[in-house]
Amino acid sequence: MKRIGLLSDTHAYWDERYLKYFDTCDEIWHAGDIGSLEVAERLAAFRPLRAVYGNIDGQDLRIRFPEINRFQLEGTDVLIKHIGGYPGKYDPSIRKTLMTQPPKLFISGHSHILKVKYDSSLGLLHINPGAAGKYGFHKVRTLVRFSIENGNFSDLEVIELND
Repeated sequence: MKRIGLLSDTHAYWDERYLKYFDTCDEIWHAGDIGSLEVAERLAAFRPLRAVYGNIDGQDLRIRFPEINRFQLEGTDVLIKHIGGYPGKYDPSIRKTLMTQPPKLFISGHSHILKVKYDSSLGLLHINPGAAGKYGFHKVRTLVRFSIENGNFSDLEVIELND
């Protein structure tokens, strides 16, 4: 079993509570718009980090992280892309991949809107963890934690970072 800490759209904002809430996690996943190499390095120093770059990320982050991160973990095919849309409205940049080779777990960010939705037509779970940073229109900053074991997801938690 792997416990995952998931966040997105930090926009260079650091909050010490990221470490507090991800203390029980085996890995941290960042769904893009990291905003600064410092944020990525601080997360990676705490736990193994899997990430993608987002539309606001500069060359330093684009060199270090891919646009699409697809990997296998605990019997689960995972795909992370910053701009991905959601079930019923997938972004054109990833739609063909999702339709022809759907992962079991699709993670995206960008919208700053927390959303967890199962796409029964593709047999995939979609998670957008919302925004963990302060830049943007969102009112509440959010993180997500969940577990993966033998291709199954459990213990999904939404954490609100009230200031």
